[in-house]
Amino acid sequence: MNGRLSWLILAAVSLLWLLNKQVALAQVSPDALKRYKAAVQLVQTGNYERAKTDLNAIILREDPLAPYAHYYYAVAAFRQKNFNQARLMIKQLMTRYPNWHKLDDANYLFAAICMETGQFEDALEAIQEIKSPALRNDVSKLEQAFIARITDLNRLKQLNKEFPDDRVVGLTLIDFIQRTATDKDDLELSDRLTNRFGVPGTVVSRSTSTTPVATTTTNSTSAVTPARNTRSKGYYNVAVMFPFRVDEFNPDKRQRSNQYVYDLYDGIRMAKARLQDEGITVNLFAYDLDNDANKALELVNSPAFAQTDMIIGPLYVEPNRIVSAYANQNNILLLNPIATSSELVANQPMSFLAQPSLNQQALKVADQVRTLNGLRRAAIYFGSSRRDSLLALAYQNEMKRQNYQIVDFRKLSGSAQTMAEAMQLTGTATPSRSLSTVTPVSLGHVFLASNNEEDGARLIDALSRRKVSGPLIATASAFDFYKTSASTFTRRDLYLLYPDFIDSAREPVTEFQEEYLAKRNTIPSVFASEGYDMMLFFGRQLAKNGPQLRNRNTLRSDTDDYLLSGFDYTQANENQIVPIVKYADGRFIKVKE
Repeated sequence: MNGRLSWLILAAVSLLWLLNKQVALAQVSPDALKRYKAAVQLVQTGNYERAKTDLNAIILREDPLAPYAHYYYAVAAFRQKNFNQARLMIKQLMTRYPNWHKLDDANYLFAAICMETGQFEDALEAIQEIKSPALRNDVSKLEQAFIARITDLNRLKQLNKEFPDDRVVGLTLIDFIQRTATDKDDLELSDRLTNRFGVPGTVVSRSTSTTPVATTTTNSTSAVTPARNTRSKGYYNVAVMFPFRVDEFNPDKRQRSNQYVYDLYDGIRMAKARLQDEGITVNLFAYDLDNDANKALELVNSPAFAQTDMIIGPLYVEPNRIVSAYANQNNILLLNPIATSSELVANQPMSFLAQPSLNQQALKVADQVRTLNGLRRAAIYFGSSRRDSLLALAYQNEMKRQNYQIVDFRKLSGSAQTMAEAMQLTGTATPSRSLSTVTPVSLGHVFLASNNEEDGARLIDALSRRKVSGPLIATASAFDFYKTSASTFTRRDLYLLYPDFIDSAREPVTEFQEEYLAKRNTIPSVFASEGYDMMLFFGRQLAKNGPQLRNRNTLRSDTDDYLLSGFDYTQANENQIVPIVKYADGRFIKVKE
């Protein structure tokens, strides 16, 4: 006997017990009660026609037993699969006895009847009327058994529109879109629904049996985290843990302190659509996570997180530490989108940096230096930020490891004159009035690490004042490309360390910019491009190698459709591609490695 009918038998026993207790108070005659019990017994034993005849006699008397007789008459008709008759009787019950204390049971039976006949709107309306917590699990099973049979996307979308709070409808629609849809509007609808209802834990049953099937769905109130489903689902769930600060969000305000977060996410969403065009389905789950370790712990311990295949973020150290530990324990890929500290991926096999670390950048600059003039004497300067000093220190260590002589290592700031005066290229600072008599200095190269957009041009001027010859390698962030004249980049042999370099002349870049402008009505920032690239690359890797990225040799970009310079993780969990560019023919181009 199937699950629904088993439930109806239990309901019959329950109602019979209630009737014995309550109808007696209404002074029903013993003979009438005896005939009622006998009729119910006929329903339970499968003698449905005889039961309906006896129950109909009770219905006609309209005494306190009548609503119960209506109910069991409908049960008998339901078991005979005479759904029209069952529907009419249960509707009559609800019309004649709107205050019946077991109306929830009547609504459940009416919903089951409507499900059987495909009248899903009527069924869901009846379900909305059910208030009893005791029926909640049965209602969910009933919906899962029937809503999952719907194979018409428009029908599911209409049901979701009419019943937006129905979780089973929402999860079924998510699953259907993930398996079949390619339309971008449908995929965005799936995103919105998954952000609200979570992810279907398993594909909802599509059996033609009328037996309700229990399925695993995410439940944020559950105290038990379900085990991860490691089999192929046909889609990949990506958690994006960024400080969106939704409570402070103002759609009319473009310049926000965390605008880069929204730009990153916009790029990720556009890559999601591109992946769908390639047959790779990605579901995005956006979590508003600031620098809050407790919230990070709460999120990773929630049941919804168990079906995550990849995590992007968090951006702060303590939340990242917690989520990284969870990712490693559960073999979930974790991507740090903007971090440049190799410590974040040290001994963390599932954690990756989308950017090259500062150490990796220092190594690549050292590789470039070996192609220059051969002099093993260098000066290293850095700006005011902590990142500047860390990169300079990493580069100094690499130079010393390669037996270079560091003639000057210091922080520089202020005007070109101030910088020139602070340099100690011969062991002592140069007095401010003696620059005209300064001795020329030849160096193998000078390195500048600075995030101040004015420092680059000032240092070039300062080096000229101190008559320092030799190439300059500087971080691209030391220049304001909108204000600095082109002649600045040609005054000396200048190379720029440019991890987020984008060649705007390339076709993939122009296409992305045009699409982004059309959708967002603004030019994409570098963060939008980075978000796009990282999601596109790792989405493809998930499809190729699975969530655990087992084949290290393939962890590199093998196409030229990325906006920046691509990815390479064949040797480490940080991106090993570090562009170095030079100004030539009116534009910056990457130097050949």
